[in-house]
Amino acid sequence: MTILVTGGAGFIGANFIHDWLARSDEAVVNLDRMTYAGHPGNLSALSGDPRHRFIKGDIRDGEQIDTILREHRPRAIVHFAAESHVDRSIAGPEAFVFTNVVGTFNLLEAARAYHGTLADEPAAGFRFLHVSTDEVYGALQADDPPFTEASIVAPNSPYSASKAGSDHLVRAYFHTYGLPVLTSNCTNNYGPRQFPEKFIPVVIERALAFEPVPIYADGKNVRDWIHVADHCAALRLILERGEPGTVYNVSAECERRNIDLATAICDCVDTLAPDPQGRIRRTLLTRVADRPGHDFRYAMSAARLRETLGWRPERSFADGLRQTVAWYLDNRQWVAEAQARLACALAETA
Repeated sequence: MTILVTGGAGFIGANFIHDWLARSDEAVVNLDRMTYAGHPGNLSALSGDPRHRFIKGDIRDGEQIDTILREHRPRAIVHFAAESHVDRSIAGPEAFVFTNVVGTFNLLEAARAYHGTLADEPAAGFRFLHVSTDEVYGALQADDPPFTEASIVAPNSPYSASKAGSDHLVRAYFHTYGLPVLTSNCTNNYGPRQFPEKFIPVVIERALAFEPVPIYADGKNVRDWIHVADHCAALRLILERGEPGTVYNVSAECERRNIDLATAICDCVDTLAPDPQGRIRRTLLTRVADRPGHDFRYAMSAARLRETLGWRPERSFADGLRQTVAWYLDNRQWVAEAQARLACALAETA
């Protein structure tokens, strides 16, 4: 038996594959375009593992997807592949529409055709798990209750709009064609292997180098955080026991203001890598102009996931954050390679 994972060289996808193969002998076919955010080092530990088959490819290529499904006959697709950086979507939204909307459409079309060929095969219990984001629900004010699966979809950035579009397509393929799909909307992830353009790695690297740590506006914007390993555990459970056609919000229900999180990261770096001169890194926090359309607050309830599937996060935020900072301090070669890939991507788009 085999599963197909798209975007498995990226942050969450790679963590999912490592977690999957640590818990199962079931093979993984990993399809990734290897953009700047697909780090080869994320997969190096799997070199020579016969359970992991890497294919460089693009979800926007329907013919390639058809070939992969025909040759590998997966029992499930776990769809991570996406453009996901909000600031990049503001500067250049076109890539987000083509990858997140058109790419997901191509994958759904291929899956629909493949599902129709299964009949009594072992993969006949086929499932398509679409991994999405809390940002499709838009923004909350300070006193608003957390989003639920019944909340109105109201995206505010080109990134979140493209993910909302893909979510709607997934829903439509269940109701129109009977494709056994599942959708997960997750809050902000953190943990090892996250690309250095994201908030937590940016703060770690700036603090380590004693460079100004940029904080948008007053830093009071709130995000809901979950460790990537807890997210992966939720995805395994949804894939195994989730009800087709259902949306599951994945949240550790852990809200933090950006300014408070950045301060905690700086303090953690001080603890793990103290400055010989005794400098305190929280003094590096620097207010910068707010970005366009900056959502004030994200928060989600994971009640459906808890009550129907019995999921609970295993890590406290303090422990998870300390482990994350330690990983970045211990993996400087990975960081250097990721920063080089980011620099090349920025130069290509300049």
